[in-house]
Amino acid sequence: MTKNSFVSVILHEEKEENWGSAEFQVSRFTNKIRRLTSHLELHKKDYSSQRGLRKILGKRQRLLSYLSKKNGTHYKELVSQLNIREVKTR
Repeated sequence: MTKNSFVSVILHEEKEENWGSAEFQVSRFTNKIRRLTSHLELHKKDYSSQRGLRKILGKRQRLLSYLSKKNGTHYKELVSQLNIREVKTR
């Protein structure tokens, strides 16, 4: 998926000024994670990319836990749209 398709999914009901929203950030991180994962399948010893992937995964995890606490319905919709696993909250 490209950035524009994520923008259309997230912003179809919101204004374009809301690009800093948690939902949009999660979708951008998901896109980066998918690209890095496919890169690491070819380049298994690229340790700097592995580190970057772990950092992005942590950021997305924190945003998803924030969303689940803030608004559970938006969280469930976002998880189903992006086809990612749900975050286990503590």
